[in-house]
Amino acid sequence: MPSVPHPPRHSPHFPLDRRSFLVAGGLSYLGTNLAAPVLAAPRLAGNRTAKSAILIFLSGGASHIDTWDMKPQAPAEYRGTFQPIQTSSAGIELCEHLPLTAQQAHRLAIVRSVGDHGRGTGDHHAGYYYNLTGHAPDQTFHRLLNARTPYPDDWPSVASVVSSKRPPHPSLPSAITLPQKEGAPEYTRPGQFAARLGIEYDPLFVDGSREAPLQFATPALALQGDLSPERMLHRRTLLEQVDLAQRRAETRGELGNYSKHQSKAFSLLTSPSTKSAFDLSAEPEALRERYSTGIMGMSLLLARRLVEAGVPFITVFYKANKELDSLCKSGGGWDTHGNNFNCLSDRLLPEFDRPYSTLLEDLAERGLLDETLVIVTSEMGRKPKIGDPRSGGPNGAGRDHWTACQSVLLAGGGIRGGQVYGSSDRYAEFPADRPCSPAEIAHTIYHSLGIEDLTAYDRQNRPFSLVESSGPLLELF
Repeated sequence: MPSVPHPPRHSPHFPLDRRSFLVAGGLSYLGTNLAAPVLAAPRLAGNRTAKSAILIFLSGGASHIDTWDMKPQAPAEYRGTFQPIQTSSAGIELCEHLPLTAQQAHRLAIVRSVGDHGRGTGDHHAGYYYNLTGHAPDQTFHRLLNARTPYPDDWPSVASVVSSKRPPHPSLPSAITLPQKEGAPEYTRPGQFAARLGIEYDPLFVDGSREAPLQFATPALALQGDLSPERMLHRRTLLEQVDLAQRRAETRGELGNYSKHQSKAFSLLTSPSTKSAFDLSAEPEALRERYSTGIMGMSLLLARRLVEAGVPFITVFYKANKELDSLCKSGGGWDTHGNNFNCLSDRLLPEFDRPYSTLLEDLAERGLLDETLVIVTSEMGRKPKIGDPRSGGPNGAGRDHWTACQSVLLAGGGIRGGQVYGSSDRYAEFPADRPCSPAEIAHTIYHSLGIEDLTAYDRQNRPFSLVESSGPLLELF
């Protein structure tokens, strides 16, 4: 496969301050357009083609052995304290602390044989990159680990590939990520961006908070500094700011022409449908309560609204809970180095179970599930043998990183529910039957969305494939 030009490695990843950029309109920090995608009409995936996808990312590394791939016959030092329960699909068991998800098992395909096959680093940045792009991390990840920042020539996220292959939405970005840009600014995770595809296909990053879960920072006016919304709505002021960003970028030789971004940014800022899509107050209070009114619930409700608005790809990252930082030695997410079982049963699993199960029900009730693929994944699983040295060994009841095996949930979008694909070994340490990788998961997403032409061209007009040598898991459809 022809190579794509590499920029200098010493170039800082965030050369321009945020005040010089519009979040709306796809402006990002990632550099030049290294490739032009080939647009193609979607082809049917099985009997259906999904119109949208919602990717739910359990940031930190969700424990597969404590959730969707339990091993009740394994020794206690592996299986832990949780018990499996029966579900709405005969033969599928889930964790007892996922009772509502268990009622949706007839809609789920659980892939239990995903692993990195020794191609990862065992750490977060490489895990994010592999699972968000479908491409194995290169040697820079092995050398730099979590110091490896996003590069302009990285492989694009699945979200950005979908954005590049679908006709543009008339008033909204084709890829939207909420409620945060993951890890930013100190540990911005690679794999979230369009990178070599070009900044016009970057997701729109929308901010939300645990303190005010109904108040998302919509694409309304996302410049920082001394500009009020009223002033930014003035076309001249808006374009002056974007022109300033363009001049700075061109001076540094980092970005090309901004005219497309100017046009889209202004369109977003002035579109009534943009504000409408982000207005959660339009939803009945009873439905908001059904999702649960925390940030996870409101993020998934917003994702459903964006599906209704025709957005092709929505990514929802788990928003860290600082209360869990010291309790779970986790940074506030699913990275449960300590106190794994209490953190899962008391906080993490209930916070996921209710809104996720409600999302599937809500989409089905609205006739949207068949045309919406819902994916649940993470950057890794967790070490099946209990005890992380960083939290006191077995007495700390934590699970360390584990990239050799994890599970992925798929529902809707032509996926046949009530099935398990592949298996792990008796300790959930390694894939056993039908092993696959994040590359196959990415290819399966593209297939569900009817995207079969996965070719792009670099700046020298040389073709390259946007996927690794893999294929979709067709048995799921």
